[in-house]
Amino acid sequence: MKSISVSLFSFIALSVTLPVAAQPLDGSTGAQSAKTAQPSAVIGQPAPNFTLSGTDGSQTTLSDHRGTVVVLEWFNPDCPFVKLAHNQGKLGTRGAEFLKKGVKWIAINSGGEGRQGHGLERNRKAVTEYKLQWPIYLDPDGKVGAIYQAQRTPHIYVIDAKGILVYAGALDDSGGAGYEVAPQKDYLSLAIASAKSGTPLTTPKTKAWGCSVKYSPPSK
Repeated sequence: MKSISVSLFSFIALSVTLPVAAQPLDGSTGAQSAKTAQPSAVIGQPAPNFTLSGTDGSQTTLSDHRGTVVVLEWFNPDCPFVKLAHNQGKLGTRGAEFLKKGVKWIAINSGGEGRQGHGLERNRKAVTEYKLQWPIYLDPDGKVGAIYQAQRTPHIYVIDAKGILVYAGALDDSGGAGYEVAPQKDYLSLAIASAKSGTPLTTPKTKAWGCSVKYSPPSK
């Protein structure tokens, strides 16, 4: 009879302690934690979905482009490295060429209010200045940039037709030092080819070069 009591006590203790161990470390309830948790972009995993408004008044939702290879380019019209990438690196021209081959191009500006390159009007002008064949999508609160851990402009992400993130990092291995010498590795083209063929990249993540993304300062 004593062994039964001990077993019953152990069962009750286990029943009580399990929910405590399952609680989030921040002290919130599970429901609150799930509601506030943000997805994070991970190579080899489905790219987190988002919806953003563009300079032409349109909206784009990433999941709507399933079945198509997608390039995300973090953009800032006043960043000298973006100018270098689009002029000497011919990023805009190459983007237009990929567009003709069925690749979806999404340029994102996560600059906060009052920061360099921010604002609808500035980015509307940038579409003309850079001769872009696509709008620039604005992320002024930086939520999409945070999910993708975008650190630089330009910062490039390539997503395959199944919605899997296959590459994140630099445009090429020039390091933003200029294009007097052609880059040895064109990471963007390699990533798009990989996304189309299904062949894994040997280097799916590289260190992006460029200006820092001009996020809004943290609220006090």
